[in-house]
Amino acid sequence: MTNLVRRTITGAFIVIFVLGGLWLHPISFFLIVAIMIAGTQNEYYTMVRGTGIRPQTVTGIITGFLLYFISTMVATGWLPGGAFLILIPVVSVIMVIELFRKVERPFDSLAHTFFSILYTAVPFSLFPFTAFNQTGLEPLIQMKGIEFSPGIPVGFFLLLWTNDTGAYLVGSMIGRHRLFERISPKKSWEGFFAGMILTMLVARIISGWLGVADANGWMIIAVIISLAGTAGDLIESMLKRSLGLKESGTIMPGHGGFLDRFDSVVVSFPLVYLYIALLG
Repeated sequence: MTNLVRRTITGAFIVIFVLGGLWLHPISFFLIVAIMIAGTQNEYYTMVRGTGIRPQTVTGIITGFLLYFISTMVATGWLPGGAFLILIPVVSVIMVIELFRKVERPFDSLAHTFFSILYTAVPFSLFPFTAFNQTGLEPLIQMKGIEFSPGIPVGFFLLLWTNDTGAYLVGSMIGRHRLFERISPKKSWEGFFAGMILTMLVARIISGWLGVADANGWMIIAVIISLAGTAGDLIESMLKRSLGLKESGTIMPGHGGFLDRFDSVVVSFPLVYLYIALLG
């Protein structure tokens, strides 16, 4: 099986799994994002352990999930915004735990434990705020008593994958001028601009279906996704190079691991959220 075929089959499964989960029901939405947080955090900790540093994997993932859970409860209106203060003693506990672990580089351990939360859990924890107590694209199955619309997350992933696909195909065929050769020698300016143009076209086509913003607004979101998504991809490539790794994992044949597949999300979605919150 060629790499392109493998990537296509795995990519189709990812699209069905992620979009289906986000769109189906509020509970499936919650579970899909929780899986993405746990998967990306676990891969980050696994990668770092290969350098001899021992981050607090279990407490880090639990904290990431707690952040996401509180975000969901606040977004639905079931908890006040002050609920985030619960994380203050949790952070203190993580630092105290390090006193008893007897590792050689305790502050390296703490740095990577906390950075994983900042790098992956925080961006994904913004997803509930764009779906719960929102109107627009209807879920496939309604949940009584909850106002929920997955339009922004569904549109975001559709545009993100459009950009990735366009950049990959065009870059593979006619890419000649390297975009950032020091970090990612395969990315090209031709692929970058092709991905952006295609994403803007798709954004204009699906804007009426998604709602939330008008056609121009979704085209701006497409530009944000192309720029910030590419930056997120390069940042993860920089991480892998610094750790001497080619892929973050092998759970997705042809695509690598969770971080390889969702690296663009951690930089682009917070900026998309900021745009919609302030100007959308």
